[in-house]
Amino acid sequence: MQLHLNTYGTYLHVKDDMFEIKIKQEDGKVEKHPIAAHKVKSIWIGQGIALSSDAIKLALTHNIDIVLLERDGHPLGRFWHSKLGSTTKIRKKQLIISDNDYGLKVIKKWLSEKINNQISFYKELKKHRQKHEDLLNESIAKAGEYIDKIEALEGFSTNEVADQLRAFEGNAGRIYFQTLSKLLPEQYQFAKRSFRPAEDPFNAFLNYAYGILYARVTRVLTLAGLDEYIGILHRDDYNHKSMVYDFIEPFRIFAEAPVYRLFSGKKVKIEHTEKIENGYTLVKPGKELLINSFNKYFEEDKVRYKNKNQSRQNIMQLKAHEFANEILNI
Repeated sequence: MQLHLNTYGTYLHVKDDMFEIKIKQEDGKVEKHPIAAHKVKSIWIGQGIALSSDAIKLALTHNIDIVLLERDGHPLGRFWHSKLGSTTKIRKKQLIISDNDYGLKVIKKWLSEKINNQISFYKELKKHRQKHEDLLNESIAKAGEYIDKIEALEGFSTNEVADQLRAFEGNAGRIYFQTLSKLLPEQYQFAKRSFRPAEDPFNAFLNYAYGILYARVTRVLTLAGLDEYIGILHRDDYNHKSMVYDFIEPFRIFAEAPVYRLFSGKKVKIEHTEKIENGYTLVKPGKELLINSFNKYFEEDKVRYKNKNQSRQNIMQLKAHEFANEILNI
């Protein structure tokens, strides 16, 4: 279970060795929800939420991370157990591959997987959009060309070809979002990808979904013993979680697919977002709609992976462990 607390004035504390959520209603009554700690995987805290130190302690005791969210859904910080829980050899190997040809091989693979996932999504959409078949076929062909260009790059480290990698991935991404926009009902179409703030409701939803996914990626990397700050392609800027932004690339579809389906299914209403200076942001009903859709897609729905039916959450965790074991053995 993922606890998402975003109702202003909510209080999370401990009672009888269990979490208890208190929500004050408009009529002054207090709604209480007890939850056993062993059922909770993570706790997401929005603005205006209070929690006790006992709640933090109970969460840490049960290896439950508490994620503090900004208004647009991006993780601001988290409470996490102070122990690494893994060997430091993994982090040392991360440093080694960050500047050699093995790291280049890894990042080429992840970017190719990302674009291949876009191609798979195009093909899925094509099944029910015959009038857009030519558009989708053209987008599929262009995406395939960018995969070929990425795989053809050679060098002794990622730094040597970083600009080309970013250009190929970025161009494929522009085509991808332009295509998705054209497939949406006219009232939901958007001009381009926009970030903080989002310039339209679609990007507001997508930015919030990416924020959730960033926090999930940080968690799986930490559990696998990987350092979220030691990346390969993304810059080593101050406080920049480079590995999170590298590792997330093949999994961005986990945010994009549920958001797109909310809009293509006309489930997004005007009251789900509000206009702010220079853009849009999600409000509580919109966050609830997105979180429910994301959690179902990410945690409950099953897909085939290595001859087993797995949730996308488990697949991402397994791939993090696979990567950690892979670099330990080079």
